[in-house]
Amino acid sequence: MKKTLSFVGGNITKDLNSSFSLIDYKNKMIVKEEFLSRLRKIFDLNLYEVKVWTALLSRGISTAGELSSISDVPRSRTYDILESLEKKGFIVMKLGKPIKFVALKPEEVIERVKRNLVTHVNERHKRLDELKKDEVLEELNSLFTQGVKFVEPSDMSGSLRGRSNLYNHLDMLINGAEKSITLATTEDGLNRKMEALMPSLEKAKKRGVKIKIAAPITSKNEEVAKKLSKVAEVRNAKNFNSRFSVIDGKNIMFMLLDDASTHPNYDVGVWINTPYFAQSLENLFNLAWSDFKPVRGK
Repeated sequence: MKKTLSFVGGNITKDLNSSFSLIDYKNKMIVKEEFLSRLRKIFDLNLYEVKVWTALLSRGISTAGELSSISDVPRSRTYDILESLEKKGFIVMKLGKPIKFVALKPEEVIERVKRNLVTHVNERHKRLDELKKDEVLEELNSLFTQGVKFVEPSDMSGSLRGRSNLYNHLDMLINGAEKSITLATTEDGLNRKMEALMPSLEKAKKRGVKIKIAAPITSKNEEVAKKLSKVAEVRNAKNFNSRFSVIDGKNIMFMLLDDASTHPNYDVGVWINTPYFAQSLENLFNLAWSDFKPVRGK
């Protein structure tokens, strides 16, 4: 299928099955916006970076000036962009006059990016671990202790969007639990909680925290329920389709949408610090709890 596109005062004929087209008019390159957008998301690059990178891929080797012309990226930015791409492992710089840049095979780029990412994550992880023993953390905690004095109980609440954010916040609440954790979830939710929260639940059990988990138990999550029963009291809530958590009788997290019909990115929850309501909810839960069938571990 062919389509004519207007570009820099001229027209080109573009094959829509192709990701990009090289044209003779002023030596420019047209790349599908969808293709550039995918590259940006996959490789975590900005728009100028993907434009220059794809331009270099189409040439194999080129100068900064040539790449600026081909990619339609301002010449004043091209050197910075190329330096950034080199540091990230996407290209190689060939010294000489003029300096040229060499494209790497995409498979090699993927491996380089993976290695760089692992190195970066390990370095960040090490720095964050070292921070636990640093006086900087003491200063941060001091600031937090002072600031929290001015927070009204009614302000200790918030909404959360995205399932990963929901689980991150719930994980934080579980890590801070001192007495009790009550979790009510769905059939699929039990599987997710096993994957996301098991390490924190294990630590909570070692601290002596009492943990209750209620969910519909089926063949899809039976094995997970048995594994969770090693750290918590798990019961089969056959017709109890709810999504909430109560921590220490004061913190509540409600998931507001049906997880079976909601994309993880659009899942929504509410966190509230309210001892009065939390204890009332927990009392109602305990009334139903007695009717749920216990799950026995292996």
